[in-house]
Amino acid sequence: MMLTERKISLPAYKLAYGFCFVVILCLIRSISFSYEIGVAMEAPMAALALVFCADTYTQEITSRRSEVHHLYPLKKRLRSIAMRMAVQEIVLFVFGAVGYGMFFLFQNPLSAYQSGEGAKSELRMFLVFLAAMIVTLWFWGMLANFLSCLFRNMWIGIGCGLVLWLVTDSTFGEKYLGNWNVFSYTFRNITASQDFGWLYGKALCLLLCVFMALLMPQVMKKRG
Repeated sequence: MMLTERKISLPAYKLAYGFCFVVILCLIRSISFSYEIGVAMEAPMAALALVFCADTYTQEITSRRSEVHHLYPLKKRLRSIAMRMAVQEIVLFVFGAVGYGMFFLFQNPLSAYQSGEGAKSELRMFLVFLAAMIVTLWFWGMLANFLSCLFRNMWIGIGCGLVLWLVTDSTFGEKYLGNWNVFSYTFRNITASQDFGWLYGKALCLLLCVFMALLMPQVMKKRG
């Protein structure tokens, strides 16, 4: 079943545009120091997740398979969507990790750390980036799928998600939302490595993901 869901949720064109997006981002987004990589990647990767996961279920509608899919028990339908989401999120996470390395390959950024502690500090920063990216990708992927299911239209789901993306990834979001911004990792104080106030924003993302997951059965029942 997992193999079937992977084939449905990951056609070749998705892998192609996802990989090309990451490569182009690493080429055109200029940075000087390695600590800027996470800042450069979080919001664009969120936008990629928004587009990447929007058709997780709506492809059943556009391909006219929804009538058959609707005959399955609700638990089976939800499990099917969960598997597709998991597959897509794993691929997005791999893209994010590879993109981080590509910044070093294409731009060779300077390290802000002294040579003695540089390797450990860089590794720690990379691991923090991966942890933040897991939450970011999960939230925006879940949001895209949830909104698309709610409105039964992929483009409306992307559009509504894009509005939130524009508001939160802005001066307004940085000023008024602070550590509770869903992009708190991007707007964190990069000069204070011991300041983990940005985790509040990631905790909020996790809570919203759980909230959407709890609502999804009701959405599937009513919107089918």
